[in-house]
Amino acid sequence: MAHNFETWSPERTVEIITALADLEGPLLPILHEIQETFGCVPPAAVPIIAGALNLSRAEVHGVVSFYHDFRETPAEGRSIKLCRAEACQARGVETLVKAVDGKVAFEPVYCLGLCASGPSALIDGRPVARLTAERLIALAGA
Repeated sequence: MAHNFETWSPERTVEIITALADLEGPLLPILHEIQETFGCVPPAAVPIIAGALNLSRAEVHGVVSFYHDFRETPAEGRSIKLCRAEACQARGVETLVKAVDGKVAFEPVYCLGLCASGPSALIDGRPVARLTAERLIALAGA
């Protein structure tokens, strides 16, 4: 499942902010929606978000840079987040990592909540469980 992200624009950013600004604690939902829409949280969006929420640019940048899920540029290729938490380790994720090393680019995450059916991953936001090296390579399109 490839993403078709919109090209970033300040107008679309304002639309997203306006739609979510009335939520309690709107910063994280706004950042998630901006990333879902544009594939990232562009640095140019930070002052717009800060101004709309009456926050400093540093506060918004601090949240963006604190959470690893937010990125400043869209990911190249597929987004693969491979769970390396204890349950997936017990189910062989480290063997899986060795088998796909150099063939599949992924980022580690620590628990996707699929502990009973690991090793598991999020591939383009879709949870996938009971991974094998062959299945992961095929899903990654490597």
